[in-house]
Amino acid sequence: MPEQELMERVTSKPDVCGGRPCIRDTRIEIAVILDGLAEGMTEPDIFDHYPQLTKNEIHACLAYAADLAHESVWKTGTLQ
Repeated sequence: MPEQELMERVTSKPDVCGGRPCIRDTRIEIAVILDGLAEGMTEPDIFDHYPQLTKNEIHACLAYAADLAHESVWKTGTLQ
């Protein structure tokens, strides 16, 4: 799926989750999915926790993170 279509699955509304980015039409925050993937969860693990998600929505989370990584403002820290 093209990146633009993936990014359309990400929304940020002030009245939903305090404006934090979520999967469209849900209250599932992008950060929650990314945290799970970073901790080693697999796609099937995520589907167990959030059966309403699709594979493309997980890919949308990754596309969103990649887009942020390309921005000119960097937040860095020491990884241990």
